[in-house]
Amino acid sequence: MSIFSHEALKDQHILITGATGGIGYETAKACAAAGAHITITGRNEDTLASLKGECEELSPQSNVFLFSADLASPDDRKALIEAAEEENGPVTGLVNAAGIAGGAPLEELEEDLLRSIMELNFTSAVLLTQDVYRRMQKSGSGSVVNVSSLSGLRGTAANSAYAGSKFALIGFTQSFAAEAIGHGIRVNAVCPGYVDTKMGRDSIARKGERYGKSYEEQLKQAEALIPSGRISTPEEVAQTILFLLTGAAGNIVGESIKISGGSVM
Repeated sequence: MSIFSHEALKDQHILITGATGGIGYETAKACAAAGAHITITGRNEDTLASLKGECEELSPQSNVFLFSADLASPDDRKALIEAAEEENGPVTGLVNAAGIAGGAPLEELEEDLLRSIMELNFTSAVLLTQDVYRRMQKSGSGSVVNVSSLSGLRGTAANSAYAGSKFALIGFTQSFAAEAIGHGIRVNAVCPGYVDTKMGRDSIARKGERYGKSYEEQLKQAEALIPSGRISTPEEVAQTILFLLTGAAGNIVGESIKISGGSVM
């Protein structure tokens, strides 16, 4: 359920990375329903095409531009921004939702996995934001929302690579927020716990495997530790992101908003 009008993001251009994943997918739909023109990016062109169709059905007046890109590539990042702005005008909101999970106990962690997690979850997000920010400064307004995690606020066993990348994203969010607000640009993060997406379900399954439990057993155990009794939905995360993109969040700066059913307070 959305509490936002179909004009909450009217005349805004929101760029959403990781739009083929659960949170990015629902965020794109929420932004379109709120009247934004959107640019969606990811690596799965079929999923992007399906998402484009859903967004256009939700909001026929919104222009939905899809662009498949490898965010680790400087050339792709540059091409993405240039194509997006040619299609939809200056980017006024950026959602860094691209990311991967994974990890292992430190003695088993492979260097290639560590580097790939840090590259996509942190480094690429910072560098794309840098490019967008330079353009946002010209207008003197904008909003950036980074999708971090509860793993960016507290560590857990066998999670050092993923948690390290998400802690880094929180540090970036806070430092960048202190710089950007002087130019009228707000920067914040959302920190979901387990979310009912493929990535979230895979994370629960991996943890179950480590302890000899089925997915269903591990999910039941995880939900028993959450005061609300359930994991979050991607729609709930998307609505929080949407709020941060709107003027209703005008004096929220540098925050890390937890969405976890009370599991971390």
